[in-house]
Amino acid sequence: MRNALASLLCMGVAGATALVERAASQTAPLRSVMGIAAADSLVSAEFAKDSVGSLTVGVIAGSQLVWTRSVGFADIEAGRRANRETVYRIGSVTKPFTAVMLMQLVAAGRVRLSDPVEEYLPEVRRIAARPSGAAPFTFLQLATMTAGLAREPDEAGPFWTGPVSKWERTLLAALPHTRYLSNPGTEHSYSNIGYAILGAALARVAGQPYVEWERERVFRPLGMNRTRFDLDPAITSDLAVGYQVNGDGTLDDTTAAHEARGGRGYKVPNGAIFTTVDDLARFVSFELGQAPDSVLAHSVLDDAFAGLVATDAFLQTGYGLGFMAMQRDGFPVLGHSGSVAGYRAAMYYDRHAQLGVVVLRNVVGGEQDPDGLALNIISTLAAAHRAEIEADINRRVKAQVASPHSEAAVRRIIEELRRGMPEYDRLSPAMAQQTRRQITEHQATILGLGALQSLTFMRVGAAGPDMYRAVFAKGTLEFRIWLNLDGRVDIFNYRAVVLSK
Repeated sequence: MRNALASLLCMGVAGATALVERAASQTAPLRSVMGIAAADSLVSAEFAKDSVGSLTVGVIAGSQLVWTRSVGFADIEAGRRANRETVYRIGSVTKPFTAVMLMQLVAAGRVRLSDPVEEYLPEVRRIAARPSGAAPFTFLQLATMTAGLAREPDEAGPFWTGPVSKWERTLLAALPHTRYLSNPGTEHSYSNIGYAILGAALARVAGQPYVEWERERVFRPLGMNRTRFDLDPAITSDLAVGYQVNGDGTLDDTTAAHEARGGRGYKVPNGAIFTTVDDLARFVSFELGQAPDSVLAHSVLDDAFAGLVATDAFLQTGYGLGFMAMQRDGFPVLGHSGSVAGYRAAMYYDRHAQLGVVVLRNVVGGEQDPDGLALNIISTLAAAHRAEIEADINRRVKAQVASPHSEAAVRRIIEELRRGMPEYDRLSPAMAQQTRRQITEHQATILGLGALQSLTFMRVGAAGPDMYRAVFAKGTLEFRIWLNLDGRVDIFNYRAVVLSK
């Protein structure tokens, strides 16, 4: 088997272009998103670096998976090409799902972020080398990788195998072999076993197994019908074969197959999910704030993205409640990457631009960099989005023409603030969060001014806001409003003005 795979690997870069063309499976955009052609070129160039295995990529805009492309082979020996139905493992991209369970339980009042984990999972007291005088770590510290725990147990091997059905038992056996690196809350230290502990503690809080909760409270309501923690007949035939590139260039397809079928031991809440590009795109849309409140209230989700801890001394990267954060070419990027035997995955998004990308690969090693590809795509899309906005601003400033529907938006906002009931879904996530926090003040201001008597467009400001004068029975406000290209209100503010007599 390995020799056959090695001979196929010898096709190398020389055959890359032809292979890309033959193996491509692609969808046209459902709606206009600038930068798709550039993303397509990035995928071709990345796959051509070694043309091994497959890549499946998806671009998300708001609630839609607007474009997908698959290149290469899900099963090299069988000649089975990858497509959007292909199932991949996503490793640590499982962690954001565990963080959602935490947010759901916090929102339900069943646990607090500041609660000590040992109150629900007393077995964590078995963890070795707890610093003298250290306070017990909290749910927040586990979720943000600041609990002070090592990345893995010291004896990794025995605890990295075993079925999903026994993962909690394996975890508890691993705790005495796990140690502290620092006092909880004092530094960031990425910990896989920390997220497994988080999942086990949340199951105790919920009174329901972790896997069952995720299936019923996250996968099912999001429509993630082809996402699993275990292989079953419904997805097995579409599973991409996982490959590891050996030092001599040959391919190993046995390690990933053994792990996929035999289980990853305690590594379930931190890295066991199997999924497809369509299903993971649904989760990205959720992270963008485009899912029903029945999964998690948008207010809770927006608050979860409001804070993070620095993960490097230069303040270039951070970690929040189950998400990585970074600057990429001047754009704020959130998400997560993952890697398990034979598979790599990346999921990144820009909540302000309402754009996201998913990259799935069935090879570990080789020349391709799925994580770098995902970051290049999201920054390319964000740059194209910014350029589109800037062109619109320049056009409106020059012509002094308001954005379509901006007057209606100002009128709507005034009445919503008067009632104290804004339509938060029509605001950007950041604007929604800010408005929730200031709604009492906003409502008092508008109520104190009385009835709206007139609203007059004044001009387009230099930075692109449409500026309106709102005359009320008892005073006047100057409103500034920025509408995104999709009609959402990115920013609005107002100030009192005194009209000259």
